[in-house]
Amino acid sequence: MQSFRNHFLLAMPHLEDPHFAGSLSYLCDHDDNGTMGVIVNHPLELTLDALLEQLELDATECQARNMPVYYGGPVHKDRGFILHRGSSQPWDSSLQVADDIALTTSMDMLQAIAAGKGPNDFLVCLGCCGWEAGQLEKELLDNTWLTVEAQPGVLFDLPSEQRLSAAAGILGVDLNLMTSQAGHS
Repeated sequence: MQSFRNHFLLAMPHLEDPHFAGSLSYLCDHDDNGTMGVIVNHPLELTLDALLEQLELDATECQARNMPVYYGGPVHKDRGFILHRGSSQPWDSSLQVADDIALTTSMDMLQAIAAGKGPNDFLVCLGCCGWEAGQLEKELLDNTWLTVEAQPGVLFDLPSEQRLSAAAGILGVDLNLMTSQAGHS
């Protein structure tokens, strides 16, 4: 089985599911038990500053207070997922996805971010995406998604509205030119 861990999952133009239409997901885990990731291009109308305030964390030292919080997916919508470039800091609950990218779900990272001591490159997502074993593979066969190995620059160096087209560009694809009709020969 090919692992799609550390891959982008690009929604095809004909995908109309309100949770995933126009989405770019970053896949954090993929094995025989299923797949987990976060959507990285759908900002919420919530800033990091507002989130930290809700959590009663002092963000006066936080340099990224105006950063948007992202809709990470329809699963665990009340839980925070922080996608970040790896660091030497051992966080309480982290999954090392690739050599330079990790996913952390613990409050200690949010406390560090509020204090200006967190990682330089990060995205905060509320919720995540999940697929049961074999579900993503079936959806790929149904032409619902495209996959490509992730590039950290797409995640951390581009504005959210450019991430999907940049990920498609890795494949040499312009999603705007793709038809909503899919088929197999």
